[in-house]
Amino acid sequence: MSDESALAGLEPVVVWERFAELTRIARPSKEEEAVREHVLAWAAARSLDTSVDDEGNTVIRVPASPGRETARVVVLQSHLDMVCERDPGSPFDPRRGQINVIVDGDWVLADETTLGADNGIGVAAAMAVAGDHEIEHGRLELLFTVSEELGLDGAKALDSSLVSGRLLINLDGTSDDAVTVGCAGSSHTFVRLRLELEAHREDHVALSVVLSGAKGGHSGGDIAKGRVNAIKALGRILSRSYEQEPFRLAGFAGGVSRNAIPREARAVISLEPEAEPAFRAAAEQELAALREQYGGFDDELVLAIEHVGETAAAGEPATARALDLITATPTGVIAMSPELSGTVETSTSLTVAATDRDTLTLASMTRSSNGQALENVVATIQATARLAGAGIEVVHSYPPWRPDLDSRLLATAKSTFGRLFDVEPALAIVHGGLECAVIGAKLPGVEMISIGPEIVGPHAPGERLSISGTQRFYRLLGALLDDLSR
Repeated sequence: MSDESALAGLEPVVVWERFAELTRIARPSKEEEAVREHVLAWAAARSLDTSVDDEGNTVIRVPASPGRETARVVVLQSHLDMVCERDPGSPFDPRRGQINVIVDGDWVLADETTLGADNGIGVAAAMAVAGDHEIEHGRLELLFTVSEELGLDGAKALDSSLVSGRLLINLDGTSDDAVTVGCAGSSHTFVRLRLELEAHREDHVALSVVLSGAKGGHSGGDIAKGRVNAIKALGRILSRSYEQEPFRLAGFAGGVSRNAIPREARAVISLEPEAEPAFRAAAEQELAALREQYGGFDDELVLAIEHVGETAAAGEPATARALDLITATPTGVIAMSPELSGTVETSTSLTVAATDRDTLTLASMTRSSNGQALENVVATIQATARLAGAGIEVVHSYPPWRPDLDSRLLATAKSTFGRLFDVEPALAIVHGGLECAVIGAKLPGVEMISIGPEIVGPHAPGERLSISGTQRFYRLLGALLDDLSR
């Protein structure tokens, strides 16, 4: 359910045609079979050599333009999967390949869902280059990875023997005025607390408490924008309400992806009927306080409280521990970079909460370009778990990608950018994961940069892709491939 006609006539035509095709294909992480078959069929139709490793990562080999056969091989790398978010009640669903594409001025966006420009536009650009006879280039390897949005899992399992190139251009950037030269590393923590559920009490009523309407966004790139974390916000509402009228917690859940700031959270509680009015009043009062705190930039929060069927619930002591744990788990910016003004160095985000039987799990993603600072935040979360009597699992995901400011690839990219746009590109270290952090360790001697068009709000409905930024990005990519092959 993608409206291809919305993109008709946009330049460069071949890029938007390839992108339109991708918006019709369901491609959530770990479910990339359909989109992988799509790019393989595209390659087969052009008689291009292909390889697929055991994880599902795909390499498509593109011959050099005539006269450029002796140039070094360039790897164009992007990922096939996307974050599939949608507004509650939306008829559209990226998980089913249902993205309603809209053009609004200079922006391409999706109606009530994520667009998948992250990283569909990178995949589309790589495919477009391969078929664009106006672009001169050496031999290309199009590397399409899987499960990037789940901790770079595809890149971690990449069979490096399939990749011969040692000049790699990652196409997962989100700004057309910068060349990215580094990224933060990350670790994941999973805190698990036993709720020790007890049978439903006949003298209690059960309530569903749902907080929605938060903007969400990328848990790295948008972490400094002061947006509501729905898990933390609902935890705050419940904690303040518990102080007024104690209740029993039956379940708590929120968030959909470790890479996204949670937009919605929900809980089920049990309490005495006569306590319900006071609970509702306390919850609404705290909701008003949240709206005031986030006024002007994330103040469209909605709280829905409804009766549900009877349910087992934790006792009050276990409920109090769970609410304290949610409250105490750190979220947000921890430190700014002392070297790059305005750049986040260290952050952590409580991204997913879930209750399975009698166990509450809180999953956090911590990022830092400083390895020691990363370990310090993880240690804080470990201490918080111990204080709550909870268990914790720590998964070290990937290291920081450290800049190589002396690489020939970067020097060529800066020269090409300056010639095209009459200005030096900004050099960026992004506060999010890029597969360069993992792939660099698998390809000895590789030189890497990342480029891309301007994308605003990836990982949340309202994700926008700049049309003019896409034109600049594709122009830069084509000229850079030309320069590298001379």
